[in-house]
Amino acid sequence: MLTLANVIKLIAEIALMALLGQWLLGLLAGARKEQNLFYQILEIIGRPFVRAARLLTPKLVLDRHVPLVAFCLLLFVWLGATLYKIQTCIRIGVELCK
Repeated sequence: MLTLANVIKLIAEIALMALLGQWLLGLLAGARKEQNLFYQILEIIGRPFVRAARLLTPKLVLDRHVPLVAFCLLLFVWLGATLYKIQTCIRIGVELCK
């Protein structure tokens, strides 16, 4: 189960960094962000999580806010996986968690 927690935590970390990088690059690039190659790569990485967030949110949520919802959901998933990993490591011993 520790491996599963590590995998979930890793996937959440990659998606969180992609969404955060996309947001920061969007601020720096401005209106030409859609033509930026790195912005497009980060958008491809984060797209499955944004689509999942769109499916989970009601239609009342605007499309431009869905990436923020995806970021918040991924943050909760990451926190849950981290807490589970800590709890498991305390239970089985820290030496076995390395």
